[in-house]
Amino acid sequence: MVDQRQVMNFRVRAQQLDRAEGTLDDTAVLDLGVQDTGTDGGRWALAIRGVDVPALSAEDLILLWTVRGAPHLYRRADAGTVAAAVEPFSDADAGKRIYDAARPLKAAGIANLAALDELAAQLRAIVTKPMVKGDVSRRLAEVVPEPYLRFCRPCDATHLYEMPFRLAAVRAGLELQLDTSPPVLHRIARFTKAATAGDRFDLIRAYLRLLGPATPKQVADYLDAPVKEVKARWPEDVVEVLVDGEARSLLAADEQALESADTTATRLLGPFDLFLQAKDRATLVPDPARAKELWPVLGRPGAVLVDGQLVGTWRPRKAGRTLKVAVQPWQALSATTRESIVGQAERLAAYRAVSLAGVDFAA
Repeated sequence: MVDQRQVMNFRVRAQQLDRAEGTLDDTAVLDLGVQDTGTDGGRWALAIRGVDVPALSAEDLILLWTVRGAPHLYRRADAGTVAAAVEPFSDADAGKRIYDAARPLKAAGIANLAALDELAAQLRAIVTKPMVKGDVSRRLAEVVPEPYLRFCRPCDATHLYEMPFRLAAVRAGLELQLDTSPPVLHRIARFTKAATAGDRFDLIRAYLRLLGPATPKQVADYLDAPVKEVKARWPEDVVEVLVDGEARSLLAADEQALESADTTATRLLGPFDLFLQAKDRATLVPDPARAKELWPVLGRPGAVLVDGQLVGTWRPRKAGRTLKVAVQPWQALSATTRESIVGQAERLAAYRAVSLAGVDFAA
């Protein structure tokens, strides 16, 4: 049996949130992918894990639509292996991942994986130079048949279903240009998909390594995959542990790390940081009211991590070349903890290349 504190400390250590410095090669979260959503997205997640972000270039990182169709950062050198890792497990899995797009394809007798392959071939033919997503979508809508298309009422136009479009992009060997909005797609130079992902990039193993202990359902929810597909590929080298009475699995190699994990670190986690992506939210935030505050339907805040526990939320307030950070504590914070949070706010301001105008702690 392990308690919530052990689980949280284990994840802090596994995700290297308590280290002072590191390189891309030894940054573990890049094996699973670092979601790049919002201003304080993927590169901030790397910065708080000790990576020298200003020294990085497009030659180091690659941005791909992968897990749940979200944009994720990876090491550029790993692109071919990542493409193999994020492949749907089966046609049924592909159907679940593309959501409502699966129904018209089924009605037309088109298999889900075949549909993704067809879209990938068309995307590869269309994107011969950098192209804005909207232009790619329009071109694609002109060459694919009706089962791939939907009428969009807000736009009063016919588009591709969004999720097949996104998931087919990696199959086509396309990346997203960093810092473009709307996204610009272009071909990945010298791209070849690997035959297999291997243990390091296997998504199930990576989830257990970084967000364990976990159940097959929690991993399936993270991937948007059917639970039975995840169960069929569950690693054999796992041990069972009880977390608040729930049986979960952990890679056997990490058992000692779970038992001995301890950490003392303060971090301002971005709203989509991997630490907050775990699908056992009641473990991360046991109080349901606090959980609603951290994961609202719209407009997520970031989370304040102190010594392995989430102790509040934070939001940036930028005005010109200055930044204020508004912190909503969930408990009384010591003077030392407040000083540590201010230090992290200064780190955020430096990352954004602005001056820190202050940190407001709500009563």
